[in-house]
Amino acid sequence: MGLLPKSPKARRRLWLIAAITPVLALALGLSLWAMRDAVTFFYSPSEITADLVPEGRVIRLGGLVESGSVQTGPGAMVRFGVTDNAASTQVVFEGDLPDLFREGQGVVVLGAFDEARVFQARQVLARHDENYLPREVADRLKEKGEWRGPEGARP
Repeated sequence: MGLLPKSPKARRRLWLIAAITPVLALALGLSLWAMRDAVTFFYSPSEITADLVPEGRVIRLGGLVESGSVQTGPGAMVRFGVTDNAASTQVVFEGDLPDLFREGQGVVVLGAFDEARVFQARQVLARHDENYLPREVADRLKEKGEWRGPEGARP
């Protein structure tokens, strides 16, 4: 009993803290473990590999809509390519596309790869004016030397 305080009030407080600490640590650990699937990572087409992005993992894929790649299918299905001018990824989306969606424009799609490594999009986001490109997409294009400013010229 040399390590415990001599006061009964202080001893009770110490036991209370000793009992609550593991419960709080367990609650924090379980909360973080439960939120791991809620984190959505951003990738460009040239960064995607089967090791880095396994089938079924929800990610955001960003780049430019590849010219000549938009194909409409039955119903509201649309197939198109997303490129960062170094690599391209095929995307399939079922639903209404944004009004500003078109070839050569910036886009971010949310979804996951299927077993055939085709990106199944749940949501498609397009730029909202002629000077806008999602920050992550612009950063990746700048890193690869493919960035074109508002006038279309390379820096």
